[in-house]
Amino acid sequence: MKHLMALLALGALAASPVLAADGAKLYTEKTCNACHGPAGNKALMPDYPKIAGQNAKYIERQMLDIKSGARSNGNSAAMKGVMHLVSDDEIKVLADYLSKLKP
Repeated sequence: MKHLMALLALGALAASPVLAADGAKLYTEKTCNACHGPAGNKALMPDYPKIAGQNAKYIERQMLDIKSGARSNGNSAAMKGVMHLVSDDEIKVLADYLSKLKP
């Protein structure tokens, strides 16, 4: 029974590639680095946020709100153009990755 449970768990991970995705790779692929800098701590423009070390739940909520249109203030219009390319699962991976970067 233990072996069956282990196989099922491995199968679930294999079936969900986003859960195993590398946050650093997603950060580059989704072009986050273009505006927030290679390490999330040196933004392109002075009014763009530095996102390295940010609380994971907070940054996830901001990305989800920008994606859905619930947040439309400040520079969120710039992100709105790319957020449709990022799945909710990828947002979780990105938020976790960013939270672990040095501010």
